[in-house]
Amino acid sequence: MTAADRRQRLRQRLAEAGLDALLITNLTNVRYLSGFRGSAGELLVGVDAARDRLAVDGRYTTQAAVQAPDLTTVAGPGGAWVRDCLGGAARVGLEAHAVSWQRARELIAALPGVEVVAAQGHVEALRACKDDGELAAVSRACTVADAAFAALLDGLGPGMTERQVAVALERAMVDRGAADPAFGTIVAAGPNGAVPHHRPSDRPLAAGELVTLDFGAVVDGYCSDMTRTVALGDPGPRLRAVYDVVHAAQAAGVAALRDGVASDAVDSACRDIVAAAGYGDAFVHGTGHGIGLAVHEDPYLRPTRAPAGVTTGASATLRARMTVTVEPGVYLPGVGGVRIEDTLAVTATGAEVLTATPKDLVVL
Repeated sequence: MTAADRRQRLRQRLAEAGLDALLITNLTNVRYLSGFRGSAGELLVGVDAARDRLAVDGRYTTQAAVQAPDLTTVAGPGGAWVRDCLGGAARVGLEAHAVSWQRARELIAALPGVEVVAAQGHVEALRACKDDGELAAVSRACTVADAAFAALLDGLGPGMTERQVAVALERAMVDRGAADPAFGTIVAAGPNGAVPHHRPSDRPLAAGELVTLDFGAVVDGYCSDMTRTVALGDPGPRLRAVYDVVHAAQAAGVAALRDGVASDAVDSACRDIVAAAGYGDAFVHGTGHGIGLAVHEDPYLRPTRAPAGVTTGASATLRARMTVTVEPGVYLPGVGGVRIEDTLAVTATGAEVLTATPKDLVVL
């Protein structure tokens, strides 16, 4: 699907919402709809395609011409270019989740007589279901991460610091074709494993510890996300039991995925197993999230009713061609933690696991 195809699909949503145009300021959405990959820019998409404009400053005029050749490029930001493109428009949306208060006020002042309203989620709804090219790119990103992790395991052992492991894993992904890591790699050893988003430190890994590694690659602009927890020698019966609980919960979440299922039902499939084992209070985050051009995007797989400390939200209906993660975890302060995560593509009858690394406990 081309960027022009995507803009055409957006026009249908704007018309249904009673908007004459939408000003897109979220750069990931700008890229999705135009192909432009610069670090600053805005995109106006109108129900009338003649209003479409890509606004960039002087640093990006040449880049915009190459990456978005089918769009008219204007000098921005500011309000004049938007006003000039909106003759006769009555109602214009701003991305409420992405536009700054200052920019919104500038635009309102520049558009007298135009109703400027908050709009949210229109582009994200289109991004949630991937086309064939997007699915292939996510799959390639997963393959790179799988290969990098396999290479890392050959040299992983006590004495390395968390930071050294993270650097080695990121280097291995780039060496195998990643443009960048998808996010800051998490390496959490021993008691640090009880912190879901622990930042790698200079703490050395020690024998008998569990080590949680959460990482992903960017390939052709699309992200992967995978977590594996490994043991540096025998972690003991308690942590082995926790690992088995998380492994079973993750398998249940994967099995629950399919077209038409509610996202909170996938969360429940994982959470119920963790709770039944007595660790409900130690599963402190949602079960997963969409992934694509951004490492976290719609839909979100989380509960609609709040376990203590867990972010909740409205349930979404999962659809075929969505790419999501399933990543339950158990976190025991002072002891350690376990998380297991895959990137998956939802299908009509289930899900395709795109991260192929095995999930049985690896003892090094």
